[in-house]
Amino acid sequence: MDAILNPFRPGAGTQPPALLGRESLLQSFRINIERARKRRPGKSLMPTGLRGTGKTVLLNRFIREAAQAHFSTGFIEAPETKAFPGQLAATLQEVLIDLRGRSITSKLRKALGILKSFSLTLPGDFKIGLDIEPEAGRGDTGDLSTDLTQLFTAIGEAAAEQERGMLVAIDEIQYLSKDDFAAVITALHRSTQQDLPVVVVGAGLPQLPAIAGDAKSYAERLFEFPQIGSLLDVDARAALEQPAAEAGVRFESAALDIILDRTKSYPYFLQEYGAAAWNLAVRSPITARDVLAAEEIVTLQLEKSFFRVRFDRLTPKERSYVHALARLGPGEHRSSEVAADLGQSVESLGTMRARLIEKGILYSPEHGLAAFTVPLFDEFVRRVEAR
Repeated sequence: MDAILNPFRPGAGTQPPALLGRESLLQSFRINIERARKRRPGKSLMPTGLRGTGKTVLLNRFIREAAQAHFSTGFIEAPETKAFPGQLAATLQEVLIDLRGRSITSKLRKALGILKSFSLTLPGDFKIGLDIEPEAGRGDTGDLSTDLTQLFTAIGEAAAEQERGMLVAIDEIQYLSKDDFAAVITALHRSTQQDLPVVVVGAGLPQLPAIAGDAKSYAERLFEFPQIGSLLDVDARAALEQPAAEAGVRFESAALDIILDRTKSYPYFLQEYGAAAWNLAVRSPITARDVLAAEEIVTLQLEKSFFRVRFDRLTPKERSYVHALARLGPGEHRSSEVAADLGQSVESLGTMRARLIEKGILYSPEHGLAAFTVPLFDEFVRRVEAR
């Protein structure tokens, strides 16, 4: 069929043609945003889950809905290397420029001045492009928690004056340093205490609640950490059927059965299979034969773009740990089982395990357990080992 009309959109954070199975979470977000705008802020949302479950898609949807609710918004992807304070300053500049586009008030001018002061404390050549004088003595202490608190509250007051709000979305938030994360939590905490319309949402890997709690013990009182994973069968089928039906195409039931079995109903994998099966099918309906023919294409595509890029970042010793974990099968396993497979002690592998967690390959569901952050990664690793 015509590839140009293909409704499926596999990609990193790409909005799928039908966002299904997340409606209750979206409704919670809408309630939170409206309460914050009315100066009754509650817990912010930080969805957690494995790779490919749609966390970034949700963040983008949060931003869109917040903008419709008259929030000025900003998005940050927390990287593993670039300094976070500079990224945050640039994002907050976008928020303030959006607020400034409506009217300049004394509170907005004050927030702009504090941001200018804050930018002057940042290392390197980072500069905020604001033609305004710094607010002396505010946002310029060099202590990130103090400065961000002053900045968040000032922006919150400026937004509240216009009956608006501020939302900052941080993706891959597990990559923030402990100090950076603690500063964000502290600033949000103070803004919430003052009933300001300031919301911070984030998304990250399953270890995020533990990281947040380690950064600030009261984080669990500021955030909810809903876990998102594979879709229910009814939603997974609809994620394939609805976009196809809108283009006048249907799937055979047997074709859907195969896709759900191969993908375990993970959203990203559903998009890959839907796209490949569409391109191979000659006409409607898309059959089981079409899906089976697409399987090799999807497998190669996933290995190249989803699995291999992560595997190739590993050192030989890290790969040996990954191979041992994969040999134990899907799901979570005890570190002692991995150590036994490698003929080493748990203690001797502790540093390696920590590095794999830092690289986002593993997470620890609880003390002494390890699991892959990428769905079906164990199957890929076993295929690599068998070659």
